Amino acid sequence: MTAAPLRVGNFSGFYGDRAEALREMLTGGELDVLTGDYLAELTMLILARDRLKDPSAGYARTFLRQLEDTLGLAHEKGVRIVTNAGGLHPAGLADAVREVAGRLGVPVRVAHVEGDDLTARHPGSLAAHAYLGGFGITECLRAGADVVVTGRVTDAALVTGPAAAHFGWKPADHDRLAGAVVAGHVLECGAQATGGNYAFFAEHDPRDLRRPGFPLAEIHPDGSCVVTKHPGTGGFVDVGTVTAQLLYETGGARYAGPDVTARLDTVRLTREEPDRVRIEGVRGEAPPPTLKVGLNRLGGFRNEVVFVLTGLDIDAKAALVREQMKDALAASPPAEVRWELARTDRADAGTEETASALLRLVVRDPDQQKAGRVLSGAAIELALASYPGFHVVAPPGKGSPYGVFEDVYVPHGEVDHVAVLHDGRRITVDPPQDTAVLGDVPPPALPEPLPPGPTLRAPLGRVVGARSGDKGGNANVGVWARTDDAWRWLAHELTVARFRELIPEARDLPVTRHALPNLRALDFVVEGILGQGVAAQARFDPQAKALGEWLRSRHADIPEVLL
Repeated sequence: MTAAPLRVGNFSGFYGDRAEALREMLTGGELDVLTGDYLAELTMLILARDRLKDPSAGYARTFLRQLEDTLGLAHEKGVRIVTNAGGLHPAGLADAVREVAGRLGVPVRVAHVEGDDLTARHPGSLAAHAYLGGFGITECLRAGADVVVTGRVTDAALVTGPAAAHFGWKPADHDRLAGAVVAGHVLECGAQATGGNYAFFAEHDPRDLRRPGFPLAEIHPDGSCVVTKHPGTGGFVDVGTVTAQLLYETGGARYAGPDVTARLDTVRLTREEPDRVRIEGVRGEAPPPTLKVGLNRLGGFRNEVVFVLTGLDIDAKAALVREQMKDALAASPPAEVRWELARTDRADAGTEETASALLRLVVRDPDQQKAGRVLSGAAIELALASYPGFHVVAPPGKGSPYGVFEDVYVPHGEVDHVAVLHDGRRITVDPPQDTAVLGDVPPPALPEPLPPGPTLRAPLGRVVGARSGDKGGNANVGVWARTDDAWRWLAHELTVARFRELIPEARDLPVTRHALPNLRALDFVVEGILGQGVAAQARFDPQAKALGEWLRSRHADIPEVLL
């Protein structure tokens, strides 16, 4: 066990992130461990479809390309690499890394973690994978691995595993593990912690945001950390960027994982100096008795056509084409038909594009014929027989398969969590001895509301930030204030009822509000707004990435003292 801080950096937040980031992180400053997150719900479906075509596939091949000119550098600097790029086939990626290392003449020890794949137990699924914790990674690193490849572990496990190995933490060290979970959650999405996708980006010099650096955390033995970035890199780290990432894709005060449940309502953030934010005070609780399993299956076939409606009588044109398509599809109607009219048109517009609205028709059906050729034929046949100015953005295709995501839960003991060491030894990771069923956290005390005073009608985003994302078919929207007075107003203004007024799509859906006073934040979870998950593409913004920005654009009566 050591008291020295552990410097953990991130070089990937998703499958397709900046390829040069691995080299940039290795050359930009001192590090002990580099982590790369490649997996998301949609990524697992993409990899599953790859595996259908080629049983040897199923992992992120881009990671291998990144290693080609960086593996030697990582070895020279003594930086260990931990990544979930193994996806559906971590053993295959581990072998491929060994092949790259052998070809380059770099003597690295490669280990991997397996046991997450439960697809065989779930007939009809393309991929069913349990979200494992970090102690398999810990075992690999303790045995001397230089590169650790995993499949579906939690994103934060890429940090908790190295931290437990470095400091000698045990499964019962809940507070320390919870601190590492919070650090891992801040790092997991890469540049989102350094100014990327940030609500108040316009307050900063655009030149600083052209190429944000990737984040790193200096983790201490007690689980506290400092989030920062390499000197001279783009972007910025401040309390706002860290708050935004802490609220991203979470669901309230208890952030549950396979190793520990982190209490987000105990997090304290402090700006130490420019580009350095300390995270401390995180409390941890025993993890839940079950593991989450993400199921991806084929939902059917999807097709769409976007009609362009230009100039006058937009509503009448939309009504006409809807009636015509209804008649044309009546003989063989798809299982699901959805229309959306986006009024992007302007009166007396100076360009044809700005004079046009978009009418989107989306159909879904288990039968590719109904979603494909039936729709295509019906739409194209209207070319000379519909509204004036008829044209479409692109001809509809033959119908493409779409996926459906759902999660189920299984006891820890039903999953074989195994660390496969660089020398071939296999170490089984025992399930946690202590678990606790998740319960509701009592509502925290809210600050006194601001005294009455004059207000101005203005966008919410003038005084609050937001970040939103997806979890299966649900969306979360984290909203935070930057001053104590703004928090006093926000905590009482943005109720569930008010949220539903501002986001009409949520009016008939379950909405839960969680207050996090330490962060001056509210976290809203909207159930079912994304249908059956991102792969089903149930709405215009299928991952709810911009739902928070839509909320910030809505107008409210804001106290003048805040503006």
